[in-house]
Amino acid sequence: MGYAVVLGEALVDLLDAECAGEPVYRQTIGGGPLNVAVGVARLGGEVQFVGSLGDDALANRIRDFLTRVGVGLAGAVTVSAPTALAVSTHTAPEPDFRCYGEPRSYALLAADELDADLIAGADVLYCGSLLLLHPATLAAVRRAWSASTGLRVFDHDVPPRMLGGAPAPNSLRAVVAEFAAGAHLVKLSGVNAGQLYRGEPIEGVAAHLRELGAGAVVITLGADGAVVAVAGGDPVRVPAPKVDAVDATGAGDAVTAALVADLLTDGEPVEPAGWHERVAFALRVAGLVCESPGSATAMPTRAEVVRRFAG
Repeated sequence: MGYAVVLGEALVDLLDAECAGEPVYRQTIGGGPLNVAVGVARLGGEVQFVGSLGDDALANRIRDFLTRVGVGLAGAVTVSAPTALAVSTHTAPEPDFRCYGEPRSYALLAADELDADLIAGADVLYCGSLLLLHPATLAAVRRAWSASTGLRVFDHDVPPRMLGGAPAPNSLRAVVAEFAAGAHLVKLSGVNAGQLYRGEPIEGVAAHLRELGAGAVVITLGADGAVVAVAGGDPVRVPAPKVDAVDATGAGDAVTAALVADLLTDGEPVEPAGWHERVAFALRVAGLVCESPGSATAMPTRAEVVRRFAG
């Protein structure tokens, strides 16, 4: 088995919580791509995180955590900036994120700082999320994408708040179309799909992205499971398991991590049913994440997933 490269942001999440009856924020390590990298490692895959990290104590905690859980940092760079903070509040089924910190520590990776050999040697490359919103890091994503010789996974994963809650601009839809055309797997949340293609049914969005050239499209719908579109049939809904959810933060990233880990181990499924089975497992991984507070720290091992959903 080879290794995966996860290119994206790492930051510190401040999660809505309560202590002694008072509202507080609980600090945890996060960032969608970082969560994916940790999830892949916890599921048994070898993975390298590529991105820009700050030069403060919080960034050192991120490095120590990633090293401890088995995520490599060969492609990470240090920048002169404090670690960005993502404040998460729960006023709806989906967490509401707002980022703080200028300059954004995660958005300072230049294209010429990428380790081309590391990326070219990866069996799976994951790209997306907040790096798509910044010209410099979008250039880095494009360079990595073109350098990749393995399976390519694209995850839009931009919280609606980052776009002011408005419909996604045409420029961002064009970026999504650009990467979907060359992706072996595209993953979106239902919230992302609704903001990108407002008014379109989820199955229609999945079919559209497939028609652009994506090998497979997975759109997660929280407790309603996911829509899967692959060659050889109409989009299919895969149900989510019933869980005792306490915190949905990182659930979508857990789905992506499970799919990346399986691509790393077994490559692309040959038949649509293979994708449906993988998504069903990925939804179980996400369900287990929902049963614990946190995001990266809640990512489970395969044994834990099997044990939780045995029978």
